This record gives sequence, structure tokens and C-alpha cells, in this order.
Amino acid sequence: MERVVSRLLRRRSEWDSWRRGLAGERRVGAELSRLGRHGWRVLHSIPLANKVDIDHLLIGPGGVFSINTKHHDKRAVWVGDDSVKVDHGKPEPYARKSRAEAKRVARVLERYCDFPVSVQPVLVFVGVTELKVVATQLDVRVYQERQVSALAPLSGVLTADQVEQAYSVARHRQAWAQA
Repeated sequence: MERVVSRLLRRRSEWDSWRRGLAGERRVGAELSRLGRHGWRVLHSIPLANKVDIDHLLIGPGGVFSINTKHHDKRAVWVGDDSVKVDHGKPEPYARKSRAEAKRVARVLERYCDFPVSVQPVLVFVGVTELKVVATQLDVRVYQERQVSALAPLSGVLTADQVEQAYSVARHRQAWAQA
């Protein structure tokens, strides 16, 4: 009922935010799925504790990438070393959260894989009018939705067997239960 009233009064609600986020994740997911022909495996919406999830996990010859999608339709985004501003608004901790998520993924995969697993954090912005990255020390890759294909040619990090082992681990819900 609250959702209907919000829509009738044209007020933004938590539901609108969730719906926009899901639309962004689907757009990025479609882009990532194209990388399959290059030896990449992708998982979407991996559930973790406390009603959070990993938007996308990309595993392939170029390594493992934990991808966090942010949908900011028709907005300008500025990315610094440790914060992100949308339309010159208050700083958001997207980069810090992406790094923490990547470390969480690495702990899970290394617990079950018989090789060291490095996970790179990635922020993908959907629907933005401008993306300005001014970071000098940023260890988080930053892309617009159509730019994630830049990951396709990466190689030399994981063998085909390691890709399959990490993917197999990542597919099991029990592996994420303690994450």
C-alpha cells in the first residue's frame, strides 16, 4: 500500500531505489554475460548475510572481479581515491565498500581453492551522463556499463582449471554462509 501511495503522490520510495538498482544490475549482467565466449564465467546476485549480496562475480583468465553496480540515471559521477560524489553531493563510500567486498570474496574462494585467489574490486556506473575519475591511488577499477567488456582480453592470471575450480566454489551457497 505504501508503494502505491508513494507512486500516486510521485514521491521516491525505497522500492524505487531497489527497482532502479535491479535494472542497473540487469544491464551490467547482460554486458558481463557476453564475456563467456572469452573464457569468463559470471555469477549474479550472490546472497550474503544481512540481506546484502554481491552484484556480480566475474571469474576468468584475467582473474576474479567483484563487481558492484551503481545506477545513477542522468547524473554526473565524480570518483576520487576513497569517495564518490553524485551530482556534487555528499561523498559516498562506494570505493571502500567495493574493496571490502573483494576481500570478503577472496577469503571465501581461498578457503576452498587450492591456489591463492586475488580479487579485484570493480565499480560499474549505469545510466550516468558523465563519469570523471580523478583518483591517483585508486585500486578499484571504474567503468560505465558498456566499458566492462574491457575485461575480456585480460589473461595470464588463472588457468582454465583454476577458473572452473573458483567458479564451482562460488556457485555453492554454503561457501558464502560464513562470508
